[in-house]
Amino acid sequence: MTRFRPCIDLHQGQVKQIVGGTLDDETGSAQTNFVSEQSPAFFAKKYAEDGLTGGHVIKLGPGNEAAALEALQVYPNGLQLGGGVSVENAAGFLDEGASHVIVTSMLFDPSGHFQESLLERLVAEVGKEKVVLDLSCRRTEDGWQVAMNRWQTLTDLAVTSETLAQLSGYAAEFLVHAADVEGKCQGVDEALVQKLGEWATLPMTYAGGARSMEDLALVDQLSGGKVDLTIGSALDLFGGNGAAYADCVSWNKKA
Repeated sequence: MTRFRPCIDLHQGQVKQIVGGTLDDETGSAQTNFVSEQSPAFFAKKYAEDGLTGGHVIKLGPGNEAAALEALQVYPNGLQLGGGVSVENAAGFLDEGASHVIVTSMLFDPSGHFQESLLERLVAEVGKEKVVLDLSCRRTEDGWQVAMNRWQTLTDLAVTSETLAQLSGYAAEFLVHAADVEGKCQGVDEALVQKLGEWATLPMTYAGGARSMEDLALVDQLSGGKVDLTIGSALDLFGGNGAAYADCVSWNKKA
């Protein structure tokens, strides 16, 4: 059964909800749906108290190190950590309390060519059971293509059954943001969710466009219960009005 998975997205040291692909690396600006007055620790503590597992902390750009560590220390081994992860620092994040490290951009060269050798090095360093592969993507004429650098640069890696099968030997889970609908609260990418359910070889979380509790049931139906769902901007916890956090917690208790 599909489960709700929580998130803590960090931008400039604050918990925010950002529209996918709008973050400018040079200026640090982004189209923002929500900026929290609460600390990362507030959210991490809430997730821990409510028994939510498999959530992720994502550092969107520089200036988020202290905020990320704050969340990890409040909920040790309860949150995955992504954003700026490399072979060199991955073990350090795990030592600081991350349950897993999430990687995308480090797997590609600056032109977006997939470098399998880097993934092999990461697995040798921390073990596949601690790795989550972020295959966040954008739609193309042929399907979906993995995007790196805050979802702004298309890579040469397509999201296909073959790709998931190839990469499943290197990871414990997959995370897929649908960057084209991320933060827009206009509905999930139903075709992508259905395909992910068909192709799933590992536990998988989808994020992007979820706007209501009904979307939890929809993702459960479309994926055959094989894909979990993150709800961000629509959640009342993040200023939204489409889904109540308490209802998401209750949903998981039935899963």
